[in-house]
Amino acid sequence: MRFLLSGLDLSARAVALTLALGSLPAAAWPVDWVHDVEPGREKFVKLPQLDWFEVDDPSVVQVEWMESGELLLTGKKAGRALVLLGAQGKVAVWRVRVGGKPVVDEAAYTAAQKACPDFHPTPLEDVKLTVTVQNEACRKALQVLFQTDAFEARHLELTFEGKVLQAQLVSVQEGARQVAKGKVQAKYVGAGLVLEGNVSRAEHHKLLWEVLRRSLGRFAIDDQLVEPEPAPDAGK
Repeated sequence: MRFLLSGLDLSARAVALTLALGSLPAAAWPVDWVHDVEPGREKFVKLPQLDWFEVDDPSVVQVEWMESGELLLTGKKAGRALVLLGAQGKVAVWRVRVGGKPVVDEAAYTAAQKACPDFHPTPLEDVKLTVTVQNEACRKALQVLFQTDAFEARHLELTFEGKVLQAQLVSVQEGARQVAKGKVQAKYVGAGLVLEGNVSRAEHHKLLWEVLRRSLGRFAIDDQLVEPEPAPDAGK
């Protein structure tokens, strides 16, 4: 059994950026979007809604949500950082490059070509790579390649063999055990990842980072994780 997972089309125009969080179901390698900022400079990104965000390295980029409905990216020092964003149950991940150039890894590219016989890059704007992930060696090679700047999620069309998707599920389940200590169940329904359980907000966000680190391509996540209600103020 095979599953076709296509990257979602996002135009580089600012108007399409406003739809990013509303249209992206989940995050996995590669990132959804790359933003460049110079050290000491700012960049505003318009978004219709943002419920929360987390930055893996705040020393590289400072991220602030403005009342104007914009996300402000401020370059702190040269480097690279990931920003995980959530809105209306959807998740996206950005890479912010501060004062750097795209990372190109020719060895990773060659390794992916060797491990994946059905590796077909094209110069097209909408789909730049079509590949069938036939085995675990191919999946791992692509995972390394997709952590570079070679592709963004919207440029991919991946076809997974069922056994490879199962191996990836085992990895995601292991990550869930490490983060939530058995409180979370993870399973695939078709090509969609279903997450169920009761977790704290910190565990919830950490688990989403684990899904990013352990997954390949873009998946529809049915996020059924339940966070506890905040405790009422003692004085009320």
